[in-house]
Amino acid sequence: MNSAGADPNPVTATTSKPRRRVPFWDNARYACIVLVVLGHAIQRLTYDSDIALAAYLALYAFHMPAFAIISGYFSKSGSPTRVQMARVITDILVPYVIFELLWTLTKWLVEGQADPNLTKPSWTLWFLLALGIFRLVLPYLALLRWPLLWTVLISIGVGYLPNVDSTFSLSRTLGLLPFFTLGWWLRERDIVTRFRLLEARPWWTRVAAVAVLGAAGFVAWAGIDLWKDLDLRHWLFYEDAYADLGGEQWWAGGVRIALMLLAVLLSVSFFALIPRGTYWWTRFGQYTMYVFLLHSFALYPFRESGILRDLDPTWIWLPLVTLLSVGLALLLATRPVRWVFRPFVEPRPKWLFVDPDLAGREGHRSDPTGSRRPRPTAGATR
Repeated sequence: MNSAGADPNPVTATTSKPRRRVPFWDNARYACIVLVVLGHAIQRLTYDSDIALAAYLALYAFHMPAFAIISGYFSKSGSPTRVQMARVITDILVPYVIFELLWTLTKWLVEGQADPNLTKPSWTLWFLLALGIFRLVLPYLALLRWPLLWTVLISIGVGYLPNVDSTFSLSRTLGLLPFFTLGWWLRERDIVTRFRLLEARPWWTRVAAVAVLGAAGFVAWAGIDLWKDLDLRHWLFYEDAYADLGGEQWWAGGVRIALMLLAVLLSVSFFALIPRGTYWWTRFGQYTMYVFLLHSFALYPFRESGILRDLDPTWIWLPLVTLLSVGLALLLATRPVRWVFRPFVEPRPKWLFVDPDLAGREGHRSDPTGSRRPRPTAGATR
């Protein structure tokens, strides 16, 4: 998150030198956002293709938990400063309102009807609210012993409460809270640095990671009829109450425990495969929120028109949609797109604050998922 500052590396950073940006985190952010776009893009294929559904389930088993882990890793649990509090408004609340209004307008123009309701996030906007709530509760969680355990209990317990629903994305937020807290806990305990997780990567770790992810995909495909009967895709959303998913038994929370453990295992495997170096696409990891907020508008016509239904054979269309998803994620992070949509994605409403500087403090711009980047100098384009 933006309150965490630039990606630090305590091993190399000193008080006399500027902190070195660690490319791994930008690579991981970009890889995560590609998976988000891919998951939404292949959604329509899942109705007609078991292979597409298996890929969808494998993605949803870990891609949002992994995103939450990264966001938590770059979050601070101390008392927020005035600037940090202002950024909750400028980076999360204001973009949320802007894009909810844009979605209302889009639905009215395309579908001829709209039901504006800021308490019910449209499509992907739930994650913005989740990030805001994560930030607000973290300082309180940090006061407790065993904060990670408490968030796991909260996530399990909320599934038993049917009155906690998608209003303000609360059910999904509380369901995913353990992953965000896990990311913060890893940073707080300095786990990554102490165990040199970003430096030492023996070849066998990559082999094991591929094996784990491959096994997950195989299990998703081999048991596809069972997963359909269990409605597994909705279990992976961390949104619905257990009773609504057919889990009326007292032990239904055990399913969520199993899914959380699976998500952590797959996330670790996913991170093990992320490149450590700097590549031409690494910088796009600094702009994941552009991709996150804009890609749904690009996919909306395909979702509504049904053009992605009945596409056969799958072995052609699934790889093609995958490549197009990667291309879309690249396009939406490019400088021209950022220049056009910056007022929507990164608004700076100075008129909203008693101190206008809070809306545009000199120094850095931030991505709500944790990336900070230098603000362009005067006259520079983005």
